[in-house]
Amino acid sequence: MVEFVIYPDARLSVPAPTRPVDALMLTAGETLRSAAQEVQAHGLAAAHLGLSEPLVVVSVAGQTAKRDYRILFNPEVVLVGPESVIGAEGSVSLPGIEVPIDRPIWAEIAYDTPDGTQETARFEDFVARVALHEIDQMNGVFFLSRLSRIKRDTAIRKFEKSLRR
Repeated sequence: MVEFVIYPDARLSVPAPTRPVDALMLTAGETLRSAAQEVQAHGLAAAHLGLSEPLVVVSVAGQTAKRDYRILFNPEVVLVGPESVIGAEGSVSLPGIEVPIDRPIWAEIAYDTPDGTQETARFEDFVARVALHEIDQMNGVFFLSRLSRIKRDTAIRKFEKSLRR
């Protein structure tokens, strides 16, 4: 069973520096994909496993039950849509907690493929939300930081209360 880093572990706030795709990054990518498959996550960042690697895994199948994972090495947000929508977000690092986060409705993401070639993809709706969420995490930005202090504190208290049960 996969063991995820749990909030407020400091590794969740450390940005992963970009670097050329190498054997270590490829192995981390496969480990991350396997972890995502095991828990049927819509996406994961390497930080969720305690790794400081510039990569994320995103299911490009959207909210369907079927997962179609793509590993994005050195992902970077190139452009986002001007319109946004509020949607529920959670994290394997804060199990049981979902909060409303405002995100753009689409995003263009540049990333490296396993052979180091750069590609760009446009993700929309739920897939864009997942990609942006995981890229934030890769950059050391935990999703709770997108909330007001009051909403963040409420979510943390709810999580702490769930641990005492």
